[in-house]
Amino acid sequence: MQYYSPDSFSSAAEIASKAQGSIRFLAGGTDVLVQLRSDIFTPDTLIDIKKAEGAKSIERTEDGGWRIGAAVAGAEMSEHAELKNEWPGVVEAVDLIGSTQIQGRATLVGNLCNGSPAADSVPALVAADARIVVQSLSGERIVSVMDIPKSPGKTNLEKGDVVKAVLLPTRAERSGDAYLRFIPRSEMDIAVAGCGVWLQLDEQGVVSAARVSLGAVAPTVLDVDAAAKAIIGTKLDDAALENMAAVASSACNPITDRRGTVEYRTHLAGVLAKRAAKIAYTRAGGSQ
Repeated sequence: MQYYSPDSFSSAAEIASKAQGSIRFLAGGTDVLVQLRSDIFTPDTLIDIKKAEGAKSIERTEDGGWRIGAAVAGAEMSEHAELKNEWPGVVEAVDLIGSTQIQGRATLVGNLCNGSPAADSVPALVAADARIVVQSLSGERIVSVMDIPKSPGKTNLEKGDVVKAVLLPTRAERSGDAYLRFIPRSEMDIAVAGCGVWLQLDEQGVVSAARVSLGAVAPTVLDVDAAAKAIIGTKLDDAALENMAAVASSACNPITDRRGTVEYRTHLAGVLAKRAAKIAYTRAGGSQ
């Protein structure tokens, strides 16, 4: 195995593009190092990006949003008061990944690029309309988080691509987000179903815009536009919530495994959508 620790993302992209065989990137290492130590998988090339410029920073963007470096740990996000205040759903989703010790290492980018349908941060990022910055030999490009997952364990990133950062947009006035999941245990488990919701209210408390995303109920995260439309134009009354829940459940395409059946996951998606929407509505300044 060849190990590299470049000081820039452009160097990391060059190394990755020229590498032969399997490649893994090391940021938090909560998946890669476990696989190495357990002899589950050993890559031919391991590229440590922690020393790359900007990898460990949380910064404001020019338009008032946020740029979160690829090696920023979940615990660092949780301790960032401004970020947590503006995007509590995203931060809460990251805070659900593993134990306290894991949260000190695990990253948004790692959770996304691992390709798990049950990744907690991904539905929250999709609901937030987050994007990522990808470095390749040809330069930088901005890609929607929604376009990254391809299938379980796989992404649409190409050889030589290195994710530099996650971009969160400026928080709109009277908007709020939330993420909820269900797990069999009280903590440190994989989601049976998860739901991220973002919504914005007008001055009368009516939902004027929304996004609803689901995790662990399909091969990749779902952006359920029909569920969002079900609550737009409402004050999130019971009828609107029930309609959204029904649409969210109908969008599911889950599997049955030891954590839950198809029917159970489908039901949970609707329940979580309603609960997350209520939290987001309150955070946006609405009252019920």
